Amino acid sequence: MPPDATDTKRRILVAARAEFARHGLAGARVDRIADAGQANKRSIYVHFGSKNDLFDRVVTAALTEMAEAVPFTAEDLPAYAGALFDYLIARPEVLRLTTWAGLERAEASPNEVQAYEPKVTVLSEPFGDLAVDVLALLLGQVTAWQSASAALRTHAPDDPWSASRVQHHRALLIASVGALVGAAKHDTVLSLSESDSR
Repeated sequence: MPPDATDTKRRILVAARAEFARHGLAGARVDRIADAGQANKRSIYVHFGSKNDLFDRVVTAALTEMAEAVPFTAEDLPAYAGALFDYLIARPEVLRLTTWAGLERAEASPNEVQAYEPKVTVLSEPFGDLAVDVLALLLGQVTAWQSASAALRTHAPDDPWSASRVQHHRALLIASVGALVGAAKHDTVLSLSESDSR
């Protein structure tokens, strides 16, 4: 009977998550993952395939964990935005992983596409053709503080990562998403969108 590889796989995935978050797909090194995961390179290829396959697995796992920890509440998008902001502040490696995936992949993986499908579907009821726009703007606002340049963040009146500064930003985020929802539901915006598409 072959030895149980469960713990080896777990160590590899933990090491790969840290490596890919720090260096992206192109910059990550399988030998560093093997060293950090206390495994040999061969076992990585045996259990997970190529480096690309391992990257996809890590990104998919991060998105799945985030979706489970922060349920999508289409009926209260400002609360969803606040909860997602909190999650990403506490786990900055998740945003780094998804940013690397967007930068280094010409196309999204099927799992990434599938992760958005139910959200777009449920948002299509209140927002129609603007569902994708609403979700894109919401996500952009959620990650705005983390994505802002370090030069801009230095102009904050206090430590840009202090609890008070982050909470001020979070409060503005929630208000901003509330305004987004109101604007997207407004008949004028919908009419303009429809006329622009003609």
